[in-house]
Amino acid sequence: MGRPRHLSRRTLIAAAVPILSGIAVSPALSMQRGLVAAASAVNPWLVDRALIALARHNDAVWSRDVIAIADFGLPSSAPRFHLVDILGGTTTSLRVAHGKGSDPDHTGMLQSFSNAEGSMATSEGAYLTGDTYVGVHGLSRRLIGIDPTDDRAEARAIVIHGAWYADPALIASQGRLGRSDGCFAFGEQDIALVLARLGPGRLIYAGKA
Repeated sequence: MGRPRHLSRRTLIAAAVPILSGIAVSPALSMQRGLVAAASAVNPWLVDRALIALARHNDAVWSRDVIAIADFGLPSSAPRFHLVDILGGTTTSLRVAHGKGSDPDHTGMLQSFSNAEGSMATSEGAYLTGDTYVGVHGLSRRLIGIDPTDDRAEARAIVIHGAWYADPALIASQGRLGRSDGCFAFGEQDIALVLARLGPGRLIYAGKA
């Protein structure tokens, strides 16, 4: 039987490599290895949590080329929102603001998480990225909380958006970013990149080691 015409030479070679080497690599294992390699500079505990979230929400997360890990154990002055490009093997780290309710004294460090409506706090857990829309902060992206610790994200209007108070230039004058109402707020020079890289159906894991 001849080779099916719809299969490219690259596809056939890629499929044959594990067989020829005697090693069958599952998609899940390939994803795990890719994420760990690309996120080598990210806190390993949070990388593990992100992998657990990917496995737990396998049916919901339909785009796995890029995921994000927000390390809220770091101060807001540090690049702590990690865009992990699993296919490219690279990580881009940006600054992101946390919620007022998570840092009531405005220390620049997240003190606690909350999922309660009206808390103005950041929520821990896994999020699924939704569609974009234009709101009071311009082009933004909706988020769906898919863990019990953040399942009120939609009701609380927790989204990704740009904001003046998340501009890294503020660090020179006050040593930290401003605070959001619980949203993932980025500097206006970074928001376009975040929205483009984190299209619909991708995972964000937010936590603190």
